[in-house]
Amino acid sequence: QVQLVESGGGLVQPGGSLRLSCAASGNTFSSYSMGWFRQAPGKEREFVAAILWTTSTRYAESVRGRCTISRDNAKNTVVLQMNRLKPEDTALYYCAASLTVGWGAATDDRKYDNWGQGTQVTVSS
Repeated sequence: QVQLVESGGGLVQPGGSLRLSCAASGNTFSSYSMGWFRQAPGKEREFVAAILWTTSTRYAESVRGRCTISRDNAKNTVVLQMNRLKPEDTALYYCAASLTVGWGAATDDRKYDNWGQGTQVTVSS
């Protein structure tokens, strides 16, 4: 098990940027595949981005080109840099971790078994 704590959410105007961070506990962080998911009010939770333990990355089409996911295994941290934000990016953003997720399953939230509490992102003028 790994404990996850997200930070960096907030209120930003359309076109702005935010940097979300997820800090993980434990000393096996480098073995985990990490994902970011989001859930807007009244909607299903959806995949945003993932970075595998191999450092391969995947992105949802809705954020491709606007977001970058990265990890720092020395600091047990994964970061989601979001640029050119849109009102439709407004959601509660969750960090997730899994020891078993591979490329094919990286977008499936059911494959992740460790979750943070979430950080709110609101894009509004």
